Amino acid sequence: MHVLMDLDGTLTDPFPGITRCIQHALAALGQPVPLANDLRWCIGPPLPKSFAKLLNTQDPRQVDMAMAKYRERFSTVGLYENSVFPGIPDALHALQQQGHDLVVATSKPTVFSVRIIEHFGLKKYFRSVDGSELNGEHGDKTSLIAHILARDGIPAEKAIMVGDREHDIIGARENQVRGIGVLWGYGSREELEAAGARACATSPEELPGIIHQSP
Repeated sequence: MHVLMDLDGTLTDPFPGITRCIQHALAALGQPVPLANDLRWCIGPPLPKSFAKLLNTQDPRQVDMAMAKYRERFSTVGLYENSVFPGIPDALHALQQQGHDLVVATSKPTVFSVRIIEHFGLKKYFRSVDGSELNGEHGDKTSLIAHILARDGIPAEKAIMVGDREHDIIGARENQVRGIGVLWGYGSREELEAAGARACATSPEELPGIIHQSP
C-alpha cells in the first residue's frame, strides 16, 4: 500500500513555530496579534487561506505580504520550533516493515518540509517528501494528492491518506483515496468522520494496525 502522510499535526507538532511566525507577520503588518492558543485553528489548512481570514481580506497582495513576513521568520527559526510526536518513529518503522511505501504529503512548501523531515531524522522512512510550491501550487490536499498519484502512477485504490484535519480527508475523498484520521493532532474525531475518514487512530501505536487492516 502507498501511504501518504500529512506532516503538521500528524508526524510533528509545529504549534510553537507556526503560531510565533503568524504573530510575527501580523505584528510586522501592524495588525492585532492574537494569543498563540487562539491560532490553533491555523494548523492544518493552507496558510494563505488562514491569513485571508485573519486579515479579513480577499486582496491577494495583503495575503502575499503576510506570507512573506511569515516566511521571513519561519525559514530560519520557526521550522525548527517543532517536535516529533512520541511514537511516530516506531509507527513509521512498523509500516516500513509491513512493506508499505511511505510518502509525506503536506500543504507546507516542499523546501521547508524536506528540511524538517531531515532535521528530525525521519527521511529514512519516506520515499519522497511532497509539499506545495512557494507560488502556492499544490497548496491544497486535493491538488497535491492528485499530483502524487499521477506522477508516481499510483492507482487510487492502492493509496491511503493519513492526516489530522478535514482537509486531508477531503483531499483523499476527492481523489477516491481512503482517508484515515489521527487524533493526536489538531482535528477532532467529529471533524474527521464528517469529512469521510474510514477510521481514526487515537495514538501512533494504533496506526500500523489500522492501515494494515484497511480494506
